[in-house]
Amino acid sequence: MRIYFGIRKAKAQLELRLATVVRDNKKYFYKCINNKKRAKESLHPLLDARGNIASKAEEKAEVLNAFFASVFNSQTGCSQGIQPPVLEGREGVWNKPPIIQEEAVNDLLCPLDTYKSMEPDGIHPSVLRELAEELTKPLSIIYQQFWLPGEVPGDWNFASVTPIYKKGWREDPGNYRLVSLTLVPGKIMERFILSALTRHVKDNQGIRPSQHGFMKCRSCLANLISFYKQVTRLVD
Repeated sequence: MRIYFGIRKAKAQLELRLATVVRDNKKYFYKCINNKKRAKESLHPLLDARGNIASKAEEKAEVLNAFFASVFNSQTGCSQGIQPPVLEGREGVWNKPPIIQEEAVNDLLCPLDTYKSMEPDGIHPSVLRELAEELTKPLSIIYQQFWLPGEVPGDWNFASVTPIYKKGWREDPGNYRLVSLTLVPGKIMERFILSALTRHVKDNQGIRPSQHGFMKCRSCLANLISFYKQVTRLVD
């Protein structure tokens, strides 16, 4: 009888804790829900280019890899002889690479989400967050050194890829979208590159002040408010 009431009490405490942290940790909530499921969903068998069924994990990976590689090769402009445009700024803009400050690296390491999954390198984001002060200086040096030749370490190119089913026929590999889990240091490097490119485009008036799509701190609501303000001014 004591065991029974002990189980009920533990279950009540678990549900209370789940309801308390669900707003800040949605991953914990869905993990509990998935554990309640009777059957685990796995990747459906796929059809390869010859019409054969691929049921093994290695075969499915090869089918998805072949499909997305074929789509990429057929739709890229470089394969058709079209060269991508070259970004040219004012004189001396690209010759002086930005100096990556240690404070900027630390500001990106400290707010890392500790509930994210582990990267392919086996280092959990919580470890990078706890060791932010120790990793700030070496990472800033690495970023600065690889910025000059425009390269990244080879290990940063590895990613854990997961196929996500969207809609349609499950046997068709075209109905899946690949989600890549890359390394956190590489993502931080991408943040610096994005900041430099955005600053360069804005300084050269490549983006107008009225642009709201794909802009930081701007949204559909901000666009609507701006439009409403202009219409109100015209009416007045």
